[in-house]
Amino acid sequence: MGIRQAPPVNPDPAGGREAALRTEQEYVSHLYARLDEERAAAEESLRAAPVAGGGSVIQARVESTVATEEAARRLARLGGVEPGLCFGRIDHRPADGEPGDTFYIGRIGLRDADHEPILIDWRAAAARPFYTATTVAPGTLARRRHLHLRGRRVVRLDDEVFDLDALDEEQRREITGEAALLAALRRGRTGRMSDVVATIQREQDQVIRSDLHGVLVVQGGPGTGKTVAALHRAAYLLYTHRDVLERRGVLIVGPNATFLRYIEQVLPGLGETDVVLATVGELYPGVRASASDEPAVAVVKGDPRMADAVEEAVRARQRIPEGGLKVDVEGMTLHVDEETCTLIRDTARGLRLPHNVQRRRFVHDMLEALAIDRAEQYERLMDEPLEQIIAEGGTPPWLRELLDEAEDAPLLDETDLRLAKEALWHDPSVRRALDGLWPETTPQQLLAGLYADPDVATVLTPGERALLRRPAGAPWTTSDVPLLDEAAELLGVDDAAERARARAAELARRADDELYAREVLANSGVAEMLEAGGFGAAHLAYRHEDHGPRLTTAQRAAADRTWAYGHVIVDEAQELSAMAWRTLMRRVPTRSMTVVGDIAQTGSAAGAASWGDMLDPYVPGRWREQRLLVNYRTPAAIMKVAEEVLAAVAPDQTPPVPVRDDAPPPRALALPVDALAELVRTELNDVAPDDMGEGRLAVITSHARRPAVLAALPDAAVGATPEALDSPTVVLTCTEAKGLEFDSVIVVDPAGMLAESPKGGQDLYVALTRATRHLTIVHNGDLPPLLAGVEG
Repeated sequence: MGIRQAPPVNPDPAGGREAALRTEQEYVSHLYARLDEERAAAEESLRAAPVAGGGSVIQARVESTVATEEAARRLARLGGVEPGLCFGRIDHRPADGEPGDTFYIGRIGLRDADHEPILIDWRAAAARPFYTATTVAPGTLARRRHLHLRGRRVVRLDDEVFDLDALDEEQRREITGEAALLAALRRGRTGRMSDVVATIQREQDQVIRSDLHGVLVVQGGPGTGKTVAALHRAAYLLYTHRDVLERRGVLIVGPNATFLRYIEQVLPGLGETDVVLATVGELYPGVRASASDEPAVAVVKGDPRMADAVEEAVRARQRIPEGGLKVDVEGMTLHVDEETCTLIRDTARGLRLPHNVQRRRFVHDMLEALAIDRAEQYERLMDEPLEQIIAEGGTPPWLRELLDEAEDAPLLDETDLRLAKEALWHDPSVRRALDGLWPETTPQQLLAGLYADPDVATVLTPGERALLRRPAGAPWTTSDVPLLDEAAELLGVDDAAERARARAAELARRADDELYAREVLANSGVAEMLEAGGFGAAHLAYRHEDHGPRLTTAQRAAADRTWAYGHVIVDEAQELSAMAWRTLMRRVPTRSMTVVGDIAQTGSAAGAASWGDMLDPYVPGRWREQRLLVNYRTPAAIMKVAEEVLAAVAPDQTPPVPVRDDAPPPRALALPVDALAELVRTELNDVAPDDMGEGRLAVITSHARRPAVLAALPDAAVGATPEALDSPTVVLTCTEAKGLEFDSVIVVDPAGMLAESPKGGQDLYVALTRATRHLTIVHNGDLPPLLAGVEG
């Protein structure tokens, strides 16, 4: 059953458009009124939740916690769908003499006071025809309407008619608007991803609704909407598989912080808030790396052999002293021979536990060996006078019997050995000696030590080891984060003592709380009555215990390096190194992933040459690929230039087919960098004035010309920072521009881009495909042959 019959049409043909707007406005206002009611109810539930529940105190507390979390979650979803609550309507053809159903499609589902649906969630099965219907295969649809809202006001309608005969004469007069997708593309950019949930096309819908399990690769060139599809896939999966993903969460990995800012409003707008957004440089808790290494260094750090290099660095911290261990304790030199030290080390290694956990066994066995050596030395000191007496023949029979019995008894019993080990551990010289042999190490310490002395990494060539050297205290780079993660996996954390202390402190605190609660009950005069009802001191203490703020799934996951996500989405995945893939795969042991990218745009020298190279080590032959072949963003004239570059640098890659032909051809200008300011002003005047007050321009430059460009444009935003998207003009490198789009793009120094990296041709391809309206290429000298066809 549909939500309601199609609204009546104004019989005045001249006012058909205005009547349609008024009718849709009336319905949209009704939806927003219902949204306000839902919000008010959620706020009231949030206020009432702390006193909700019945039954026992524990049951009431659990029910209260659940009610609070659900109310807060519901309120967050309702708050995130305010912009563009309803964006579509579908009218089905009449069937069996009955009028066709009409459904309104929106960000979430809404029901009226009688629990009848008035808005269909875009992820629901009933909404799918909105995305999948085409002129060739319309299904049961007669018409699809796109509603464009500004605030809560309907400002424009776009209709796509699939069956004109299914509409009566008045409804035909109501048909209005232009193709919704191209209309969205012609809008100026605002620095954040346009809300295109209403313009998802059929091939993107297939990506969104693909099965949760396994690795899905979405290969798509510039402007194919692969990122849009991936983000909506996250929302769809959370909606469809909430029981699994709400507990484990979804991780979305983007190329830089600006990109994450670019998309951060999309998922809340779709009704989802429990998603972790991160760059590769943020995958290790406590580190936020954004700097990049030189290409040659990045290649070494991204090589899978670095896993062996890190392991060698760990094993190098498990040392055996030549000749064995000697340590002075209270005037006595204790000694553990080299063979015993080696056996103790190998026994600890044989546990197949992380280094810091193995250390506990190593220290335990070394302390035992030292304790035994000290006991033996003491015994020898005591035995020497007796041996002299025995040798002189003056030993009475009873003493001989005692000595014979002592020889058969253990040197130290269990208690003696434990006390001896504790005493030795508290001796500074013993502790220093054992810490020197098998130190407790953090990933940061290990990696800094490896960079200071890379010769321990014998799996690398001398030249590669030289590239790893860096000054002490240098900031971590994005290439370092996977290595920190690898080190953390090998080192582990020995937190047994800390956990024991925490348990003891918790027990002591609870005892204090219960003692106080008993005193409160005793002074209340109602202790017996409350205890008879099952409400004793322990219940009172628990009820008033401060558990602190409850963390969401996303907050807990982001802080926990070992968190296992229910699904991981990786955008611009072609840029990830083999070591970065190791890090990601640890985050998703189920291998439920959506991998989004374009091999043709691989700019990192450590990035992917093919999807198989990166994925086959983890899911050999078990990943599936879906290609997006239509470029909705880049005009045909601009794409023609980009295609020529791609054909020269990556002839095995197929560019997407542009559907737009509504922009002027790119132009090339021989222009000194210090004259950029006037060009930028001119370009902004062409793209910025529109009815939405939007329009953005990017100057994408080579690294070599970046300082000069910044000097010429002192007011422009700089680099891949979230604030950059709030500026009309931003200066970016090719890497920083990846995944973004702008109305106008000025590419500076294409020859320099080609020369700066082994992937310089791919970098230039990326720069050329960021524009949606205007592209200008600025050069100082001859254009590279790849761009010879661009008009001056």
